[in-house]
Amino acid sequence: MAKKQEELPSMQIEFGEFIKEKKIESTTLISVMEESFRSVLVKMFGNDDNFDVIFNPEKGDCEIYQNFEVVADGEVEDPNKQIGLSDAQADDDPDCEVGEDHARKIEFSKFGRRAILNLKQTLASKILDLQKDAIYNKYKKREGELVTAEVYQVWKREALLIDDEKNEMLLPKDQQIPSDNFRKGDTVRAVIHKVDNTNNNPKIIVSRTSDEFLRRLFELEVPEIHDGLIVIREVARIPGVRAKIAVESYDDRIDPVGACVGMKGGRIHGIVRELRNESIDVVPYTSNITLLLQRALSPAKVSNVRIDPETKKAEILVKPDEISKAIGARGLNIKLAMQLTGYDIEVYRDADEDVEDIYIEEFRDEFDEWIIKAVKDAGFATAKQLLKATREEIIDKADLEEETVDQLLEVIRSEFEE
Repeated sequence: MAKKQEELPSMQIEFGEFIKEKKIESTTLISVMEESFRSVLVKMFGNDDNFDVIFNPEKGDCEIYQNFEVVADGEVEDPNKQIGLSDAQADDDPDCEVGEDHARKIEFSKFGRRAILNLKQTLASKILDLQKDAIYNKYKKREGELVTAEVYQVWKREALLIDDEKNEMLLPKDQQIPSDNFRKGDTVRAVIHKVDNTNNNPKIIVSRTSDEFLRRLFELEVPEIHDGLIVIREVARIPGVRAKIAVESYDDRIDPVGACVGMKGGRIHGIVRELRNESIDVVPYTSNITLLLQRALSPAKVSNVRIDPETKKAEILVKPDEISKAIGARGLNIKLAMQLTGYDIEVYRDADEDVEDIYIEEFRDEFDEWIIKAVKDAGFATAKQLLKATREEIIDKADLEEETVDQLLEVIRSEFEE
């Protein structure tokens, strides 16, 4: 009984579907496939100099021709490049003569299972590399863009997202808003933060904490920003807590702050919800740094500003009842103002209010710098502010030991007694 012939792997290619599935341009794919065929031909014949590899995208097939020099019978020296006259004439070319070229169609499927599997493996490897390059190049150009993706998996240090094109994205824990709590199937908005391609393995990192995320949300919610009538000049964020943005209008008829906030806060409320109730202050931008500093410290009312442009330092004078507003709870307001303006800000009590008062910095000789900073951050910029406050209030707001506060008050009282 005849042995059943072993079925060889099919080389038929549905070219159109293949291009669509792999998302690779047809010219690029043809080039890669030809390279793959030629690499196998080199392994089989030693070189591919006298081979033509022709693709027919419409039929989804490939034709290979081996080109020979026709020589007289018995004078063949290299059977891979030369063919005898009789053999050439018998090979469907009866009119050929010595010295002419003869092309023979090669049936690749007859080369055997090993050759075909080798070709498929080579082709798969090259196409995978092409796909990775295409993903990297595509998303690298989209860095900073807003994307919407679905949560596929959540781990301790990151979440895996899948976008509409089934590409994977990573949302690291440090790029999530602190109050973010995702579950599989949730829809998440973020910006493409960066795209790496280490060892030809593209990795798309997205972020919800970057300043760019806040910018893109405003572009989405405020048509004037999307259309370029209003531009966001500066952004400062403490993700999930508070943010400040400085906006400028190119149209004098448009109030940039009002447009960003919207009627009854309709526009900004959507952004606040997306940012897990992150409070957002919108201030009008100005190139006048003194005025910008005053606006950045809102809601505090600033009495005077002294700046040093070279060192990027600013001294802000405010009335006693405005100091706590300027600094803000946990020092957030002044911190954001520094981020927004790029200036190192020091808040002082307006000296005209009480010439006998003393700035808390004057006690650096008696106390460590960290104690002075803790007291200032708590809203006590002058000695008399400390004396007006209760001992318990200072301990609570400055988060200092009772003994330290007692020593501080004792030194200040002695200063005024003298």
